[in-house]
Amino acid sequence: MYVINKTKQGVISLPAKQIGTAQIKAISSALAYKIASELAKKPSYPKEIAKRLGVHEQKVYYHIRNLEKAKIIEISKKEVIQGAAANIYSLTTPAFAVLFQELKATQKLDELEAKPVASLEPFVENGQLNAAIIVGSPDPHGPEKARSRDGYYGIDFALFLGSFLNYIPELNVKLDTEARKSDLDKNLILIGGPVVNTVTAKINNKLPVRFEKEDNWAVLSTVTGKKYHSDETGIIVRAKNPFNPKKEILLIAGKRYAGTRAVMIAFLKHFSEVVRGNKFSNKIKAKIVEGVDLNSDGIVDDIEILE
Repeated sequence: MYVINKTKQGVISLPAKQIGTAQIKAISSALAYKIASELAKKPSYPKEIAKRLGVHEQKVYYHIRNLEKAKIIEISKKEVIQGAAANIYSLTTPAFAVLFQELKATQKLDELEAKPVASLEPFVENGQLNAAIIVGSPDPHGPEKARSRDGYYGIDFALFLGSFLNYIPELNVKLDTEARKSDLDKNLILIGGPVVNTVTAKINNKLPVRFEKEDNWAVLSTVTGKKYHSDETGIIVRAKNPFNPKKEILLIAGKRYAGTRAVMIAFLKHFSEVVRGNKFSNKIKAKIVEGVDLNSDGIVDDIEILE
């Protein structure tokens, strides 16, 4: 089940679970609701939640037990914190819904879902992945003997694509060191910049937004002539495949690891904006984003679209 809302910016949604009177009772108090809201931000243990909410720890434990019994929350892992074992709790689903009528068939959701699927063509067609995903090898390789860490975000992107797929007929992810000519002739989804992905390196200079080796791999936009030097900068480029002009490429890459993370956040949080093309020339499907650390924990958690 999903909770879906259509806004001016596009369709937004959350996975949801139907709940009944027992669950409603467990979450009905103001404190129980606050605890669930804290766990929606990140998994936590009771003492930490009590500290953040400024309430007595025993009150939090009381509601934690009720919420767990009602299956609103669950133990996601156990950790040793300050020498003692602690249960780390998380929500069982991001949203909950109370239904007073049976769900009814509708055509509107099909229409809303068609737009993002169309934006992913030809990489996704008829509910199937129609592309090879190529990520940089984690082993030393290429002229700079680089090790790629971007492959982890390949998993995130595959999960993102999975929400649009009905069927996956074969393995589609390869390391750049494994890619052969037959792979490069397909539609390509490339993850990682030219330092860590040798396939990206082969096409980098043909792209409207690319990395400049002579300037410490700064991002260069041929649309505006600007250069971006921040390590949190990333690019999303959709273009003809130089290896086979009948196919297309989708490049997802950052100047550094944090930049690739920023690009993945752009896809997950700002997909409707990502598919619109460059801010200064929407005919060119090339976005430049910069990661933002909103909560000052040293990790990129949102983005700003630069172009």
